[in-house]
Amino acid sequence: MAKFTVMLPAAGKGDRFGGSEKKTFAKLDGRPVFMRSIEIFLNRDDVQQIILAVAPEDVSQVKSQYGANLGFMGVKLVEGGSRRVDTVRAALAAVAADCEYVAVHDAVRPCVAADWVDAVFAEAQKTGAAILACPLNGTIKRVGDSKVIDETVPRTGLCEAQTPQAFRKTVLIDAYSKLGDALAEHVTDDAEVVELSGHPVSIVISDASNLKITTRGDLTLAAAVLKSRPPKAVRKLGAFEEAQW
Repeated sequence: MAKFTVMLPAAGKGDRFGGSEKKTFAKLDGRPVFMRSIEIFLNRDDVQQIILAVAPEDVSQVKSQYGANLGFMGVKLVEGGSRRVDTVRAALAAVAADCEYVAVHDAVRPCVAADWVDAVFAEAQKTGAAILACPLNGTIKRVGDSKVIDETVPRTGLCEAQTPQAFRKTVLIDAYSKLGDALAEHVTDDAEVVELSGHPVSIVISDASNLKITTRGDLTLAAAVLKSRPPKAVRKLGAFEEAQW
């Protein structure tokens, strides 16, 4: 069985979320969003390592409030950077030497189903690079700064990229080694970094329920998605861990 390291970037500012609390730490049905995302990968036999990368200003808070939990779960904490690419590079530097594959998953995307993780991991082993993606079904409008529609964009072949995004470790490392600073300012996901390196990226079809927490309203949607899923076996929290929430 191939072994994966799962990296969860959580160093973004999340300005659209609003309020003084970062969306990473917002509670989703009683537990922080980032912990919900970590739990997706905890009991998988093909995951050998989980890395959480947070903003420098959040390291102390994470250690004091959640350090015991992360330690118990075997999650490695690293300091991210000001840009997503810097955060992923920092996490890549902490990946185990014997790891074959790396998956990057948004720390604020807590609703991905296990079947989708299975599928994207399997596709990455076939092609070297694969992501979850949701086909766009609505009518797409390109809008200018004046908030007037410039054009209606044909939606044929358009998908919204999601995570996890899984790669052969050598493919992702090579792609980041080739990424220049000018392009690094504009890339928004790891698939684009790999695309720019010249390596093809496959997609595995998912749907909109694999949502990313962006605004406070998304917490309500995420809670509804999780409640709609069939019950599954999860690792029971010990008394000490339970108290930490």
